[in-house]
Amino acid sequence: MEERELAAPAYVYMVRCGGGRLYTGWTNDPAARLHAHRTGRGAKATRAFGALTLAYLEPCADKSAALRREAALKKLTKAEKEALCAGWAEASRPRLAMASRADAADILALYNWYVRNRTATYQITPSTLPEYERWVEDTLARAPLLTARDAAGRLMGYACAHPYHPREAFAWDVESTIYCAPDACGTGAAHALYAALLELLERQGYWNVYALVADPNPASERFHEKFGFACVGRQPHCAYKLGRWGGLSTWWLPLRKGAGAPPPVRLQLEPEEVAAVLAKYGG
Repeated sequence: MEERELAAPAYVYMVRCGGGRLYTGWTNDPAARLHAHRTGRGAKATRAFGALTLAYLEPCADKSAALRREAALKKLTKAEKEALCAGWAEASRPRLAMASRADAADILALYNWYVRNRTATYQITPSTLPEYERWVEDTLARAPLLTARDAAGRLMGYACAHPYHPREAFAWDVESTIYCAPDACGTGAAHALYAALLELLERQGYWNVYALVADPNPASERFHEKFGFACVGRQPHCAYKLGRWGGLSTWWLPLRKGAGAPPPVRLQLEPEEVAAVLAKYGG
């Protein structure tokens, strides 16, 4: 998968507002634009009626194409717009699965997009396919590695966990990771992936989940707070990438508490148990 397939130059979208209203616009950053609408920093209409959720998203070749498509969408009847939204919602519904070595290329393409374009990861040199084929196998040996794909099979995101520290006393701790495609916002993929990951980790017998979050990253912090994570430490001004300094924060979620000796972690769950959890959150 080429990097250009992961993020289109521009998008046209519809946002569902209060009273069932649909607002149509264009953007080159769907996640940021949706957040602006939801927090009252978007268009006058979404400020007036309240933006609830993304209802439709369509990639375009460039800004000019997006503006033309925006104008065409605004001419549609309400029924025609609703039909588009319904089709998009079904096509974009995340289908969860446990990853395999065959998913390595798609996962790598998504991760390397973040390596090249964002500070969500402080890695600077892109990873290679042989590295990620080994990484998939090593990850699955101890914890889940989940993928979310749309109806066409396009990778929307992935979530996984790996050992928090190599020493034996930390065997009940993991570090979680999640990355979603730039245009997967509003689809529920991120929530489905993380909810399923955390339930599987709890079933395995892990006690603590830690997430290392680039600082500042308010969107990721809000996301982790919704799952019950709390910030337990910040390292300011420790990483330099894309022309600026950033920090790192540590977020902690206790899956269970107690003072007694913990039983060994179940490194592999039964296939039926995994299937039930995946069906619960995304089929």
